[in-house]
Amino acid sequence: MSDESRSRRAPKPRKRHRGLKITLGVLLVLLLAGGGAAYWMYQDLDGNIKGVDIDKALGEDRPEKLPTTGQNLLVLGSDSRAGAENQELGGGGAVGGARSDTALVVHIPEGRTEAVAVSIPRDTLVTRPECTRSDGSTMASAERVMFNSVYSQAGPACVVKTVEKMSGVRIDHYLEINFAGFKDLVDAIGGVTVKVDEPIKDKASGLDLTAGTHKLDGTQSLAYVRTRHGVGDGSDLGRIGLQQQFLLALLTEIKSQDLLGSPTTTYRIANSATKSLTTDEGLASLTSLSEFARSMNGVDPSSMETIMLPVAYDQQDPNRVVAAEPQAGTLWKAIRSDGTIPESAKRSPATGG
Repeated sequence: MSDESRSRRAPKPRKRHRGLKITLGVLLVLLLAGGGAAYWMYQDLDGNIKGVDIDKALGEDRPEKLPTTGQNLLVLGSDSRAGAENQELGGGGAVGGARSDTALVVHIPEGRTEAVAVSIPRDTLVTRPECTRSDGSTMASAERVMFNSVYSQAGPACVVKTVEKMSGVRIDHYLEINFAGFKDLVDAIGGVTVKVDEPIKDKASGLDLTAGTHKLDGTQSLAYVRTRHGVGDGSDLGRIGLQQQFLLALLTEIKSQDLLGSPTTTYRIANSATKSLTTDEGLASLTSLSEFARSMNGVDPSSMETIMLPVAYDQQDPNRVVAAEPQAGTLWKAIRSDGTIPESAKRSPATGG
């Protein structure tokens, strides 16, 4: 069964999830902000960052931007096989296109020190709105489309439009990092230490770990956060727990090395990450990223709460999930209004994993 056909059971969401995906985008801008006086060292990073004109692609048919709703980011981890390194890290083989392997809507309330991130399961069935492809052609709207397929069908702007349509949340910025970028980020900090309670052996991801403590390099870390056949019931969402654990370990490693206090080390990490970074045009420069990072100085990534979008098993296809109501609607409404998210809106009917 292919990657896109496994979503048998979703794990029970915990009150305070922390997901790997936050690190891919938000941590990067925090690292850039840490350079401070050594900003001149980062000028050559501008050429690494790829920009996508999301605003032009979406036009005016978008949710209203309210003055008190803070900032909303869509953070994607892409499974693109573009380039030899991404093909090798993705498992090799002729895999066409790319999909949004992970997706988070990160909400940063105005003037606050905490943030919340909503993880959208990749196997969620959604209504894809009419979108304009990168070549200018139009793709008609379609119902019951796999969320992670929207990226390969119509590109990142259509993913943003799909998220806005399903949530009613105006997306201010877009951040995407691919396989190679994640690997290089971990290698740049010298690896990450994790504790494994039970042996994990997954031929699909190449992960083979005994129970105990392990120092993972970039390639091993990528396999760790992508594995699912070796944990839980083997479902696509079963790996969420490992991703949460990995982020905690990554943040611990960064804190212990005091990377933000070392411009040289920060530059090395930022150089690795920006080579595989794609953003909206509003963030597609070091200056813009740094300014955005400084606006987030009061936010501690380790305190971010990550909530899985409440989902239920699809009645027609148990290998797919759909947004569970009224939980999902209540969750998105709280984010739109910058309000408190009720505990009931964090509970997913789909359980297991």
